[in-house]
Amino acid sequence: MVAVTGLNGIIFAINSDLIEHVEATPDTVITLTTGNKLVIREGLEELTAKVIAFRHAVQTGFYRETDHTDA
Repeated sequence: MVAVTGLNGIIFAINSDLIEHVEATPDTVITLTTGNKLVIREGLEELTAKVIAFRHAVQTGFYRETDHTDA
């Protein structure tokens, strides 16, 4: 799960495996495989970095739920 911030300032987590594609229009819009669209405050580069860091942590065994509460 990757923590992101909605335009209303609420932080929520998304399953990065469900991301179909991301657009910068200039808002960052995530389209999920379910067809749902989410608009977030983070930019495309920041979201990409979060997903890469999360997947790297999971693959290397360094992911712990408590490590990513501020992500």
